[in-house]
Amino acid sequence: MSVFIFTGPTLSPEAGLGVMKATYLPPAAEGDVYRAALRQPRVIGIIDGYFQSTPAVRHKEILWAMSHGVHVFGSASMGALRAAELAAFGMEGVGTIFGWYRDGVIEDDDEVAVAHGPPENGFVACSEAMVNIRQTLRQAELRGILSVEQRHALEEIGKALFYPERTYSKLIRAAADAGLAESDLRRLEAWLPENRVDQKREDALEMLNVIRNRLKDNLPPKTVAFSFQHTAMWEQARQRIATDAKELVSAETAADA
Repeated sequence: MSVFIFTGPTLSPEAGLGVMKATYLPPAAEGDVYRAALRQPRVIGIIDGYFQSTPAVRHKEILWAMSHGVHVFGSASMGALRAAELAAFGMEGVGTIFGWYRDGVIEDDDEVAVAHGPPENGFVACSEAMVNIRQTLRQAELRGILSVEQRHALEEIGKALFYPERTYSKLIRAAADAGLAESDLRRLEAWLPENRVDQKREDALEMLNVIRNRLKDNLPPKTVAFSFQHTAMWEQARQRIATDAKELVSAETAADA
């Protein structure tokens, strides 16, 4: 049973292979899920996806994939966002971040966005996701490193930073400029290296474990309760995607799961 996983800065293919054999692909962009679904895999998992400078994966292509028997899972980043938006149609979300989007705890795309390097450098993240910052600050509060008020203040400061500028060092500098106590910020800074939380990575690994276990239970083809609508807009998009010369090239490939 074949499985395609779209990932990038959140989780490397090597780390993914430690959990589950699959074909690991770069972050999903417009048309990638459709092209993957044409290969009739049992499962497509979306962790990372492009946005802003590259058209994002379409909701419609995910619906098309599910209507053709493909289970589509999402977690951690773009996957969590799309899963929350399409949960009512059968896309399966996994993890804390998906739950936050589904329940309205967070809403903005920038909560999971990061700046990252090129494919040849493994899409290495160059900034910190706001969802990771939130979880890290919550842990700092639970450990007595921060007060509730300090956590809220730092969350607001972090949220105000443009997503490519979000790093812990810039957060602490901005907090100092905002008047937070220097001694408290130094304590947080000393605590961070060994205690920061990578919630996106944790959610991505959880999704792979869920998929692996579902496959072990002989996951049947996906069935949906909706009737896929072949709108004129979708047909135009599908034809454009189908004639696109871009190949579906895996970043790392292993035997089918």
